[in-house]
Amino acid sequence: MAAKLRTALGVTLLLGAIGATAGGALMLIGAHPAAPAAPPLPVIRVTPTPSTRSTPATIRPTPTPAATPAPEAMVVRHILTIDGPFTHGRWLWDESAAPKTGPIVITVDLDAQVLSIFRDGYEIGTAVVLYGADWKPTPLGALKITEKDADHVSNLYGAPMPYMLRLTNDGISIHGSDVQPGGATHGCIGVPTAFARKLFAAVKLGDRVIITNGKRLAMGAAIARR
Repeated sequence: MAAKLRTALGVTLLLGAIGATAGGALMLIGAHPAAPAAPPLPVIRVTPTPSTRSTPATIRPTPTPAATPAPEAMVVRHILTIDGPFTHGRWLWDESAAPKTGPIVITVDLDAQVLSIFRDGYEIGTAVVLYGADWKPTPLGALKITEKDADHVSNLYGAPMPYMLRLTNDGISIHGSDVQPGGATHGCIGVPTAFARKLFAAVKLGDRVIITNGKRLAMGAAIARR
């Protein structure tokens, strides 16, 4: 799986829906002796395929007129500027152009390997991600955050999943990870841990996460929220 660069506005959208991730909680530090540290979350290595991506500046098309959005849609009003190639481990967080409050929508484009978070249509953060290997794919759909756990430990693998945002009941979440080229997950969306911390603080239960595979929007287009 190759690192891919950021698309037209580094955003994606998708239709469909699924539920929340595997539960579990990180060990509590108490009066008893600490248990041995959990092993790192398994990272699956896959063979990268040749990439034809160029820099973000060349893959951001000229904005096109957007259709009148449905009442439940959020309109894209602002996107962040990325300097240079948007590669594994890179992320950006900048709320300076965005309102302090407003509805939140997270978009994930598996094809571009990019996650973006929007507040009232203003992109406030974006990061290159890892996603599920072929034998454990990341689901597509319009999902909701059903649980937040900053110190989550996988009940399937016994490994830390910091700043976990649960999306489905069968183990899929967004969480902090070591985002490296050639890496993949067991279906989760892995983001750099420092970015995961900011994402965790910005969202609430019920916020929408839209996962697509190559579906892009232009400035002024609508991000459906249901």
